[in-house]
Amino acid sequence: MPTFRDALADINAIRAQIARATEFRGYGPASVAATGVLALLVAAVQAHWFKNPVQDWETFLATWIATAVVCLILTGVETVTRARRVHTGLAAEMIYHAAEQFVPALVAGFLLTLVFMRFARSNLWMLPGLWQIVFSLGVFASRRFLPWQMFLAGAWYLATGLVSIAINARGAASPWTMGVSFGVGQLLVAAVLQFGYRERV
Repeated sequence: MPTFRDALADINAIRAQIARATEFRGYGPASVAATGVLALLVAAVQAHWFKNPVQDWETFLATWIATAVVCLILTGVETVTRARRVHTGLAAEMIYHAAEQFVPALVAGFLLTLVFMRFARSNLWMLPGLWQIVFSLGVFASRRFLPWQMFLAGAWYLATGLVSIAINARGAASPWTMGVSFGVGQLLVAAVLQFGYRERV
């Protein structure tokens, strides 16, 4: 005869299954669009102050790492509050499932940065492009519970990452390789979140 604990386990399994099969509405277009605008602003400031990033890759990259932290905080706060409003009783499961898809890419990008800073400083020029490629993998992993158009955002980040590596390898590094990639990319993601769902939130 099933015990109370077994019943709770079954209920939790059902909730997790529902969360995996439900379209995630927690990502908010407003905060995502704000991160895109911020990326373009940071690129504009860097283009003015850093005429040649090749001479100071560490400062260049540190600026973008700080920008990424601010962007994560912005989107994280809105994701939690929006998920609680939209998904109500399933919010915790939905947020966990969303994190399960995207966090591995963030962790990979962080670890990649540590390895390059510690063991491959002469190849720091590769990091902007690699960040974009890793980010694209996170977008691709997340797209199965987001609008299908999110595939276009993943393709954008993959393409710009490859282009960034090609440009930086020729010594033509520019803040705009990061600014345009993440600025336009995040605005594209925001547009998909705003207009891509079958029903508006």
